[in-house]
Amino acid sequence: MFKIFPMLTSGCKMVALLGKPRKPLLKDNATTGTLFGYRKGRVSLAIQEDPHCMPIFVIELPMHSSAFQKEMASDMVRIALESETKTHKKKLLEEFVWAVYCNGRKTGYSIRRKQMSEDELYVMQQLRGVSMSAGVLPNPSDKETADGELTYMRARFERVVGSKDSEALYMINPDGAAGPELSIFFVRAH
Repeated sequence: MFKIFPMLTSGCKMVALLGKPRKPLLKDNATTGTLFGYRKGRVSLAIQEDPHCMPIFVIELPMHSSAFQKEMASDMVRIALESETKTHKKKLLEEFVWAVYCNGRKTGYSIRRKQMSEDELYVMQQLRGVSMSAGVLPNPSDKETADGELTYMRARFERVVGSKDSEALYMINPDGAAGPELSIFFVRAH
């Protein structure tokens, strides 16, 4: 009888844990990435460890939303961000100045933001409970803007750390569904 008792207590603990989960029981190592911007404006990239947390990395890419959407129509998009900083005192995603490449073509330079803009905060708030989706968000204010609609694409990414000077994010398609493939690479050049 006493041999069964430990199993009962561990079973009760399991029922208690299942009743009110405070943390996800199955936690993957995926990262959330959100690409968003006004149709006539530039695309911003935000990377979050969890959709409910503030982004660990926010940058406005030097390309317009319409150009990015055309690239996404090609079924394969590779965005490379290259930092030419010589110091190794910072973590890779803490670098500020990035050269940006899209599918092998240099599109310009960007600076990582220390603080998010009002529009970026609005997007993160609106998508807080969303893990994967794409669409159009209502404008932050009631008035129409000259930049058009606020579009977004949010997905889960597998994060692969190659070294202290290189990381990659590979978009995870749900259930292995066919769709555009997106990869984002971060490299610190020496």
